[in-house]
Amino acid sequence: MAVGNIMTARVVTVEMDDRLEVVKGIFDAMNFHHLLVVDQHQKLIGIVSDRDLFRGLSPYLGSAAETARDHATLNKRVHQIMSRNPITLHATSEIAEAVKVLLTDRVSCIPIVDDEFKPVGIVSWRDVLRSLAAA
Repeated sequence: MAVGNIMTARVVTVEMDDRLEVVKGIFDAMNFHHLLVVDQHQKLIGIVSDRDLFRGLSPYLGSAAETARDHATLNKRVHQIMSRNPITLHATSEIAEAVKVLLTDRVSCIPIVDDEFKPVGIVSWRDVLRSLAAA
């Protein structure tokens, strides 16, 4: 079976100069853990996980001990915390290939791109497990 059959096709993207405040807002409002980073031509250039965001923000943000410096971490840009050149697959790639990438490269998701390197979906280990549970 191809990853195109199990991928999440609703892709949410950000640009590399977006502020971390935008990323935090998306993660807080949605129930997912990765955002794809695209350039001005909508081509994939990176990925930001909720863990990347957690490491990029001050641990005192939103607490009684928060200072202006802590709040200023929300002004950092996506390019400062994103992973560049992520491993990708095409929608026609087999699920077994996705599992191999997830395990070998120790990533938690794989962006699915078209021939122009534009994101068309994303596959996480949860998608793989859901497909196995449904079989």
